[in-house]
This record gives sequence, C-alpha cells and structure tokens, in this order.
Amino acid sequence: MTTGDLDNLRVVLVAARNPLNIGAAARAMSNFGVQRLRVVNPYEVAFREARSAVGAAGLLAKAEQYETVAEAVAECRLVVGTTVAGARRDLQHRLQRLDEGGRAIKRRLKTGPVALLFGSERFGLSNDELSHCQWVMRIPTREEHGSMNLGQAVAVCLYELVRGQKTATAKAAPVKKEKTSATSGDVERLTQALFKVLGGSGYVKPRAAAATEENLRRMIRRMELNANDTDMWLGMLRQIDWKLGANEKDK
Repeated sequence: MTTGDLDNLRVVLVAARNPLNIGAAARAMSNFGVQRLRVVNPYEVAFREARSAVGAAGLLAKAEQYETVAEAVAECRLVVGTTVAGARRDLQHRLQRLDEGGRAIKRRLKTGPVALLFGSERFGLSNDELSHCQWVMRIPTREEHGSMNLGQAVAVCLYELVRGQKTATAKAAPVKKEKTSATSGDVERLTQALFKVLGGSGYVKPRAAAATEENLRRMIRRMELNANDTDMWLGMLRQIDWKLGANEKDK
C-alpha cells in the first residue's frame, strides 16, 4: 500500500467510553501512518485532551465527531465492522478472518474511502451499528479471553493492513480496474427509499418498523452495489413511490 491508500482509511470509534482508550487508538493510528480518525457519540467529550495519545496529539485534535454512524461513513465505499466475539454472536453478516479481511480492505483502499468501525469497550458494535457494514472482520482472540482493549484492537487491525508493505522504491503490482462502488450515503438513501415504498405498500408493520429497517439496511449492503446500480434502483423506487402516491389520490 501507498500513503495515498492509507489516506482513504477512516477509523471510526463508536460510543467509546474512556478518553484514554480513544487516545491509545490515535497513538496506534499514528504508529502505522493512518491519519483519519472519526468518533461517534463519545461518552466523554474531553477525549481530545487524552494523555494516552503520545506523539499523536495533532491527530487526536483533528478527529472528526459525528452523532450517527450513517453520517460518519456517508462517503465511504466500503464499511467494515470489527469484533473479537464473532463465534458467540449471531452477527447476521459475512464474517472474515483478520488476514482475509485485511487483504480485502487493502484492495478496496486503492479505489476509494473505507471505514473500519470499532464499538464501545463494554458492548462492541450493536446490531443497528453493524447494519451499516457490508461485512465484519474478527480479531482471533482465544475463547477463554475474548475481550480486548480498544487501542489494542485498533493496533492489531492496522498492523494487519500494513504488514508486508513494499518500500516506496518497489514496483507496485497493476491494479485491476473495478466499477466505482456506491458510497455508504447513497446506499442509505436507497435503504430509506425502499423502506418508504414498502411502508406505502403496507408491507412494514408499525410494531416491527425499526427491525424491518435494520434488516433492509443489512440486506442492501450485502449486495455491494456499485454507483450505477444505486442510481438505477433509486430511480425505480422514486417512480414506484410517485405511482403509489398518485393512485392514493385517485381513490
């Protein structure tokens, strides 16, 4: 990978509780040359002053803060969740080993922004937060001790991305040109458009609306749509929504 590839990586910490852990994550990012830190609803707003960010105070000061995961990953073309407890949870996602996931992320970093999500220290990523991910990468801890410090988890994942990195003078292998992946923001707009149409058709039951929306989000992200696919789906759904509204007025 090149420095430009790493600039496409966004490390997203969701609902982190301890400022020292956020600082440790920033330090790990600086160790491996990753500069784009995003924080969603941190428990302690004074995280930017964490003393644990040794040598990474500037990176921590520039961290971007968001209220929702959707906003934090909106421009990303791949969103990957992380877990150390994959074997003990019904993730409803494709689960990749750390080495497999690392290789897949490195390929996608060459084509556009990628978000790597880490959950809170106590609970990890919730099902709702994971619904914004295309797949989940598992850190292979032993069953007897499955918990891991947030800063350590970030360091392990980033090391996997940079290990075996060629020197700047080495000849890079040719990159296979791929279709431009849809951004997470466009996929979320597609999710909301489909949810609206299904609601208008009577498919969505009020008591199960939140669960239905979450399941739709996961299903659509598993499709890994490209930008052209997303535009076409949005166009079709808007036409259906307009037709449903027109028919309702004729009654």
